Amino acid sequence: MRDISGKQETLRRARAQAVLKAQKETLVLLRANNLPKADPLVVAKVAAVQAAKQTSILIPYCHPLPIDFVDCRFEIGSDTVTVETEVKSIYKTGVEMEALAAVSAAALTLYDMMKAVDESMEISGIRLLEKTGGKSDLRRRSPLGRRCVILVLSDTVSAGRGKDTSGAAAAERLRAEGFVVTDIMVLPDDRTAIEGRLREYADSGSVDLILTTGGTGFGPRDVTPEATKAVIEREAPGLSEALRAAGVRVTPLAMLSRGIAGIRGKTLMVNLPGSERSVHEGLDLLLPVLPHVFATMDGGGHDRE
Repeated sequence: MRDISGKQETLRRARAQAVLKAQKETLVLLRANNLPKADPLVVAKVAAVQAAKQTSILIPYCHPLPIDFVDCRFEIGSDTVTVETEVKSIYKTGVEMEALAAVSAAALTLYDMMKAVDESMEISGIRLLEKTGGKSDLRRRSPLGRRCVILVLSDTVSAGRGKDTSGAAAAERLRAEGFVVTDIMVLPDDRTAIEGRLREYADSGSVDLILTTGGTGFGPRDVTPEATKAVIEREAPGLSEALRAAGVRVTPLAMLSRGIAGIRGKTLMVNLPGSERSVHEGLDLLLPVLPHVFATMDGGGHDRE
């Protein structure tokens, strides 16, 4: 089973369809509610709901997830019944399998309840119509070619008494997403030096994103948030709040991070904690929304996304 512990909960939605072919006389009986096993449409709708909720039991690699909504609709034609299901969930993984399981169960229920009068029926065209939610929705624009700088802020690393892993991890993740990492710099926890470097990068006009790692805690030398706040022109509190909220779900120590995020000119700056694990967790959250961030910073509206 795939590990989804690092994924974020978003509204997931999926629609699926199946087509049941039957004799015209059978569908006349269906419309008139004159079949031997009573009304198949009502029972098929219940079957769809039950199947959506039981998908993880039926399909081994599907995760159990909270189902927030299931609907099942029918369109009766001259010789077909088209079944459409819709499933919604606010969770970490998509619900396309739940929608497909639901529509399959509904179609099979119709078949079961009408087979006594029609042995020629055929179920066909089971397919996914639509799925939304998750990072695939957010990555409608690619960050390909966006330029990024990483600042590793640590007295220990800058003095050569320790090895940086957080900056290297951030660079690897960003490059994998199409970013161009133009520099990885290590600085001591010195507010004046940090402010100067942040201004230099942002004012050069050649950097879209500055990620800092380290110096966000309660230590007497942890001054990254203060240095960043002195440089930015507009704060982006939603990013830092979301990073802390996501981190607290993994460890309560994440609430000790004082990191901030903000914009100077055309450059976004985000403070991440100094551990490699925290960097990965932060980028799990940030990477899906960064294309939209850059699109809006470039003047694009939500409707243009």
